[in-house]
Formats: sequence, C-alpha cells, structure tokens
Amino acid sequence: MRRYMMVTAAAVILLLVGAAAGVVWSARRGSADGRTQPTVPTGDARPPSASASGGSMPGMSGMGAQAGSADQTKGEEPVEVSLTPEAVERAGIKLADVKSQASGSGLTVPGTVMSNAYRDTKVNALVGGIVRQVTVELGASVRRGEPLAVIFSGELADAQMKYLSMRAMLEADHQKLERTQKLVTLGSASRQELEEVTAVHTGHETEVAAARQRLLLLGLSSDRVATLETASQVVSEVTVPSPAGGLVISRTVNPGQVVNSGQELFIVTDLSTVWVIGDLYERDFPRVRVGSPATIMIPSTPDRPLKGRIAYIDPRVDAATRTAKVRVEVPNRGELRLGMFVTVSFETGVSERVTVVPRAAIQMIGERAVVYAPVEGEEGKFVERTVKVGVPMGEVVQILDGVKPGEKVVTDGSFFLRAEAARTRSGG
Repeated sequence: MRRYMMVTAAAVILLLVGAAAGVVWSARRGSADGRTQPTVPTGDARPPSASASGGSMPGMSGMGAQAGSADQTKGEEPVEVSLTPEAVERAGIKLADVKSQASGSGLTVPGTVMSNAYRDTKVNALVGGIVRQVTVELGASVRRGEPLAVIFSGELADAQMKYLSMRAMLEADHQKLERTQKLVTLGSASRQELEEVTAVHTGHETEVAAARQRLLLLGLSSDRVATLETASQVVSEVTVPSPAGGLVISRTVNPGQVVNSGQELFIVTDLSTVWVIGDLYERDFPRVRVGSPATIMIPSTPDRPLKGRIAYIDPRVDAATRTAKVRVEVPNRGELRLGMFVTVSFETGVSERVTVVPRAAIQMIGERAVVYAPVEGEEGKFVERTVKVGVPMGEVVQILDGVKPGEKVVTDGSFFLRAEAARTRSGG
C-alpha cells in the first residue's frame, strides 16, 4: 500500500511539472509571435498617466497648442528698444516724417531715354575725298555753322575748273552775240545768224548756272563761288559745317579716312527735349491716351521727378512681348542721358491722399511689416509698430494702417533696431 501511494505521488508531481513547462513554453511562443495581450486591470484600478511609448495624457495636446500660440503671440508683440547716444550714432540712425501725398489709380512701366528723332540732324559728306581734319569730339556742343571737319577732294577741284571753263566760253559767246547784233543793224548779218548765236549763248548761260549750282552742292559758299575768277583761286579742300546747334552724339570719321559723297559723318541733336520710350501691355491700352500727363522718375535723383506728356502710342503690338511702344516727350534739364533706364508713371484716375513712408523704414519680421518710431520725450528709445503696407510708389511705400502723417519713423538704422528688438524678444 505504501509503495502504491509513493508511485501515485510521483506521477502527480510529474504531471504538475509537465503542465507548468507547457504554460511557460506557450507564453514564450506567444511573446515571440507578437500575439501576447496585456492584462487590463479591473475594478477600481485607474489607467496609467502615460503609455509605455511615452505618450501624453489625455488633454495634454491642447495645452501644448495653447503654449505654442502664446509663444507666437509673444513674438508678434511690439517691443521697445533703448540705445545709448553712442549706440545711436554708431548705428547711423536717421528719422523721416510720415507724409501724406496725392495718389491716383496710376500705371507704372519701365522706360528708356532716347533722343528726339525729330531734332536729330545727320551731317553727310557732300563730296568724296580724304578727311584732312576733324575739329570736334564725340559729345561736344556745337553751334550752327561751326566747322566739324575738312575734306580734301579732287572732285571739288575738277568742278571748279569746269565752272571756270564754262564762264570763259560764256564770255566769248557774249562778245560774239554783241558783234552779231551790230552787224544785223548794219545789214551785214542775217537775222538767222543772230538767232543761232543767241541760242548758243543761252545754252552756255545754262551750263554756267548748272556748274555754279554744283559747286554750292559740293560745299563751297556762295561768296567763295562769286570770287572764283582764275585757276589760281581753285581750292581742293572743303569745310563741313554743322547744319544745326546741339550735341555731337555720333562721329564716324577720323583724319586720313576716305569718304564717299553722301556718307554720314556726324549726328548732331538738340537735347533740350528727349523721348522716353516705354512698353505698354495690352490690358493697359484703354487706360492711357495721347496727351495724358506722365511722371519720369530717375534712379539717381528720385526726389526730383520730371513731368511730360504722351505724344505717341504705337498702333502695332510686338508679337513676342505683346506690348506696344508709348512715347513721352520730356523737357531735359540735363539729368536725362541717352540710353538711361527710368520709370514712367501715368495718371489714369482721380487722385486721393495717401499716407507714405520711405522704403528704408519698412522692416519685415516673418509676415509682419514693422516700422520703428522714436518715443516722444525719451531720447534713444524706439518702439516697434506693426503697419499694413499698400502699394509701392517709387521710393516711398503706401501705409494703410499703423502710422499717421506728421509722425516720425527711422529710415537709416532700422535694420539695426530690428536686430536689437529680436534680441529683446529672445531675452538676450
């Protein structure tokens, strides 16, 4: 009996050990396959404050968003910057007034300065030959009749010799005509002979007149032609005078150069008025008319605009750019130079008063536009003010909100104040 009980106990122990081993093996296998499920507490047990992966508690995401919004609002809050007099001088801070000026629904296009083509005078060689002397430089100012160049021409000498020859033949025919008239009076010559001599004399008169006119066309003055009597007075040099007063904007000859009759030597133009040529897009055609006023802004002198009027709008549209040329005639006080790039503004509507500040006063912080204004009564102290920017108008910018005419803003040195304001926000 005792032996039977011991065997039974051993069998039970073996069964228990086998069951325990099976449970452990199954748990390990389930963990390896990723199928083990965590035990969920029941009853009064409360959920943990954070998950195993470090996630936040419910409601923490909303608190984080509120904190981020608070930081952003803090970054947009205007700040004050205080500087010592030495720092103000070192930063080169300058102030400008907030102004109010008239502004209409205008149109601004780029333009190029050109000479007034109606006042360009081309100087051509009237006779072929060799250039002996050029008396003006490119860009020189000349008066009407002032000599520009001297040309040596064999053609001119031949024309003078032919003129002298024609005059000699005309004088001989004139004497013959007088003798024939006397003979006809005495009855020693017939009326037919007189008519023949008269016809020859008239032909020679025409030839002399033509030869004289050719000398004038070749550049000899009428006084010089009138005094030409003998071969010793024949000249082979002709002076090219300026046909108009103005500025020499083109010179194509130098001494020793061979030129032909009709060749262009110089261009003299009057720059008291110039043309500004701009490009006008198709959508802007109805807004601009011939005779409309225009304002010319020069980059080098933005504080001194020039006034002009539209003189011509090209009826043709460029196929590549889809623009038409618009021409503005502008009185030139000397600021405009040929080929200069300028800005042309056309007034196309009723003007109104707008608030403007210089471009240099505007600083961008993210998507905000700010200006820095001095604090009244506190030297060296500036406050940052957010403004709403409108359209740019040359060297100034329209301000819709944030400052008023009569106030002052910082222009030079505003970038320095922006950096100091950023340090103040960061707590530096």
